Amino acid sequence: MAGYLIEIDGSSRNNPGPAGIGVRIIGPDGATVKEISRPIGIRTNNQAEYEAFVCALREAGQLPAGPVVIRTDSELLFRQMTGSYRVRHPGIKPLHEAARQLMSVRTDITLELVPRVANRSTDRLARAASGRSGETHPAGPTAEAGDSADSARP
Repeated sequence: MAGYLIEIDGSSRNNPGPAGIGVRIIGPDGATVKEISRPIGIRTNNQAEYEAFVCALREAGQLPAGPVVIRTDSELLFRQMTGSYRVRHPGIKPLHEAARQLMSVRTDITLELVPRVANRSTDRLARAASGRSGETHPAGPTAEAGDSADSARP
């Protein structure tokens, strides 16, 4: 594998509810460089997916120059970031904008959509973090129901 691979996932219990992110960074040699499992407070699942993506982009900014592939199983995030879907939900808009700004800093980042089964390790990290209901980390807008409306095509 040339470059770095970053796998991401977000999880929310009760959607919205206690949420967490999972990020796994794999080096060019195939070894895991870093794993992040972090509670993010009350969010929807879609917000958690975006927060995992923003975290991954920040981590990518710290990596040496070279290709970085970020893999997600979130079709909504992937389609919104590639322009197939519009972003309508007010709780997603600032996260989408932050992600677009971070992606513009490095032109060697590619986003890939993978099947859910291919994302099990980061799913476990995100679920573990969302289960830490005693911890809250305000890291973005408050959750609002209705993120599924964001999947509307342009």
